[in-house]
Amino acid sequence: MNHHGVAALHRQADRVLPRIFRDYVNGGSHSERTVRANRLAFDRWAVVPKCLVDVSDCDLSASFLGSFHWLPFMLAPLGFGGLMCPDGELRAARVAASAGLPMAVSTFAIQSLETLSRVPGVTLAAQIYIFRDRGITRDMLRRAEECGIRTIILTVDTPITPLRLRDARNGFRNLTRPSLRHLLSMATHPRWTAGMLRNGMPKIGNLAPYGMGNTLMEQARNAASQIDPTLTWKDLEWLRSVWPGHLAVKGIMDAGDALACQKAGAQTVIISNHGGRQMDPAPSSLSVLPDIAEALKGETEIILDGGVRWGGDAVTALALGAQAVGIGRPWAWALAAGGEKGVNSLVSGLGDEIRDVLRLGGMVDLASLWSQGRAMLRPVS
Repeated sequence: MNHHGVAALHRQADRVLPRIFRDYVNGGSHSERTVRANRLAFDRWAVVPKCLVDVSDCDLSASFLGSFHWLPFMLAPLGFGGLMCPDGELRAARVAASAGLPMAVSTFAIQSLETLSRVPGVTLAAQIYIFRDRGITRDMLRRAEECGIRTIILTVDTPITPLRLRDARNGFRNLTRPSLRHLLSMATHPRWTAGMLRNGMPKIGNLAPYGMGNTLMEQARNAASQIDPTLTWKDLEWLRSVWPGHLAVKGIMDAGDALACQKAGAQTVIISNHGGRQMDPAPSSLSVLPDIAEALKGETEIILDGGVRWGGDAVTALALGAQAVGIGRPWAWALAAGGEKGVNSLVSGLGDEIRDVLRLGGMVDLASLWSQGRAMLRPVS
């Protein structure tokens, strides 16, 4: 597998994963209109080719989330990533380390922060929720700091979990142990099942210290009910006061909310509609990027999350005001389809595509892209 071909990885992942986890990764809330909108938004823009520029070298390095990276994207937080293949998050962390890009570790990760932080050369960010029990949140911050993690990503768009039809049909986060239907589905996906059984029954390693249940499904249900729905801007100010490192806020879709994050002292805003898994219908992430970029005036960093599948998508987002983009579902598919090789293929392929688009647009680095900004794009009617 020498090139990622996201659509091919997606098809392969769908063949490998049992239905409950396939639906978990692919699904969204309500009508799933927002899931589709995230992709369609990129079709509204084209990058203008430029000629007769020396583009023999092209540098994709960028600084974001408080450190320097070789590529302008990150592995976005992915719950249950370790269920895509055995040791899934560990394999992804090794690829992120060798490619020089950051990886965000979900609260719902199968491998713990402690395990992942031991991967040589990896740059991790810890994604957290503020739980009803603030003691758990404080402890996760302590653990992150002890692991040498300097960046926290607070997800703020989940005061409730809306109806996700695919998950509801499968009993995901309602049941506490697999049903007969789940066991039959696993039996018909022998490659996945054999890999998982070799490692023993998976649990959410990040939540292991907090006694949230004896099975993965029980942990997932209990942790989801622990996310505090009473959260306000005062809680963001509290988090800023107790966390000394870099603070990113994920789930922002409104310019006013972005400005409030800036005022509360967040260094990074991650524009995201949770991959269409929360509000439906919501605008696409890309469609709100220009308004938020204008409001923040370059004083707060922006990462665009949602719908990025090709190098041209990343370039479009950077031209509209983002400093980097997040890759979510594609790295889940890549893990399921090909493990470490699959993620490596995804990451190198995406980097190559970004480089192709920049060079054919007459640019040799990201600074030249940002200096042109929207002038390098044309709306597609």
